[in-house]
Amino acid sequence: MSGVDKRSEAEPIRVQVPGQASAQLLSADGGEAADGRGQLSWALFEWARNPYVILITIYIFSPYFTSTVVGDPVRGQTIWGNINGIAGFFIACLGPILGAIADTGGRRKPWIAFFVALMVPAMFALWWAMPGEGGLSVLTIAALIVLIAVAFEFSAVFHNSMLPAVAPHERIGFLSGLGLALGNGGALIILCFMLWAFMLPGAVGWSFVPEAPLFGIDASAHENSRISGPIVAVWLLVFSLPLLLWTPDVKGASVPVKLAIRRGFGSVVGTVRKLRHYRNIAIYLAARMFYNDGKTAVLVFGGVYAAGVFKWGALTLTVYGIVLSIFAVGGGFFGGWLDDTFGSKRAILVSIGGTALGVLLAVSITPTEIFFLPYDAASAEPVWSLPFFATWPELMYLIVVLLVAICITAAYANSRTMLARIAPISKMSEFFGIYALSGTATAFLGPLLVGAATHLFQSQRAGFASVLLLLGIGLAGMLFVKEERAEAAE
Repeated sequence: MSGVDKRSEAEPIRVQVPGQASAQLLSADGGEAADGRGQLSWALFEWARNPYVILITIYIFSPYFTSTVVGDPVRGQTIWGNINGIAGFFIACLGPILGAIADTGGRRKPWIAFFVALMVPAMFALWWAMPGEGGLSVLTIAALIVLIAVAFEFSAVFHNSMLPAVAPHERIGFLSGLGLALGNGGALIILCFMLWAFMLPGAVGWSFVPEAPLFGIDASAHENSRISGPIVAVWLLVFSLPLLLWTPDVKGASVPVKLAIRRGFGSVVGTVRKLRHYRNIAIYLAARMFYNDGKTAVLVFGGVYAAGVFKWGALTLTVYGIVLSIFAVGGGFFGGWLDDTFGSKRAILVSIGGTALGVLLAVSITPTEIFFLPYDAASAEPVWSLPFFATWPELMYLIVVLLVAICITAAYANSRTMLARIAPISKMSEFFGIYALSGTATAFLGPLLVGAATHLFQSQRAGFASVLLLLGIGLAGMLFVKEERAEAAE
């Protein structure tokens, strides 16, 4: 077949493979789609990769690094922000070029294997991130985190660009959502295991909890936090194998690396020069840039806001993370259903609109208010005897944030699928590189806006509510995006 079949997308496109009794579905890019095992293996790479985000950047390692390794939470947060800023700079500069290299050089899996090979030892080395002089220096830890973050994002460029070649057009929304759901599911399993095996032992007297941390882990030496590095390293190594073994790769031409780099760089420059031809994609990426910054700020500051307003401690925040992760799994499937049922554009409008509504409701709740209405906390009885979410405002906040968790996860799945539907097939990796750039080029914007608003109004509520501005701009931009595939500019 010389090109993509132009028949209605609602009609399944099938090709008869010699030696098979049944017809094989074509992929979204017009080639032969992967079989069920290959498609599942593609989605399973999210299961392998995404626990790094939950354990290292959100719940376990980052607070340990900023508060214990650095020793000063304020200075530690500053250093953590600089680390992510440096990583974002490298991603912004090199992401589109690497994507273009994949387009000119063909195969994606060797690049994925290369970045996994960089990430695994760097993650494992975080075990030696000790406070004081006994382990790695702060500068060395920072270098490791930058390396992991850059390799993580670059692996996503090549992994995302495989989607149209792996799945039939009518299943790319489902497969994208499945990947996000699996990623959150893997992180949830690890988080629950660490809570049971390393965090609760010695702290509670529950019969189902071990009396002491497993494997001789010494909590006094912060090994229960440091072990997160080796865990995500081994997890990534093991569960990357299905993708590398069973998901078919794009057949690549034998192009030397230097030539691929030269062609890739030239392709990016040419694409930038021809942005007028890709006006629809440019509008989409600009809109995504704003709402993605808003989503990131919600993820970063949601727990901070709750901890400050409701005075939550470590136990409550851990349970909070586990509960949100459970519902985020459902968000991946919800996003896939939205996408396949209503299309990517409408799905994004629903998921980002739902996120904005959830944030608005969240900031309407304090210990003395529920949905901006007064609540008499002094005379109220606890909801239950559990040591977390014991008041109605806390419980209502949790319920509202569950909506946010579902919608944010759905939005990640919908956003990826949207680009897969509108980018030119021949430049898919290049545009996923630009997609990564649009998600990181202004990553400072959300935290800066929240910090400035918090300082200006001297209010956590006002600071957290400021993310509604970013979500609103992104939502408005999506109204001007058309869900149609662009033709490659030659």
